[in-house]
Amino acid sequence: MSTVEEIKAAIQKLSLEQKAEIARWFHGWTDDEWDRQMAEDAAAGRLGKLLAQVDKEIESGQLNDLP
Repeated sequence: MSTVEEIKAAIQKLSLEQKAEIARWFHGWTDDEWDRQMAEDAAAGRLGKLLAQVDKEIESGQLNDLP
């Protein structure tokens, strides 16, 4: 399988249990990828500008807490 469309078509043919297994695997994989990328970005200093902007918005009262 080489395209997203082929993968989607193959997944549609799976049983409910097989789809659930794929969903659990994919969810765990994406979390691991996200965590790894965030750690790399933080270590490389790529988040500094973003964090400074957040601090500025907090200090100026532009950033509100989530309900």
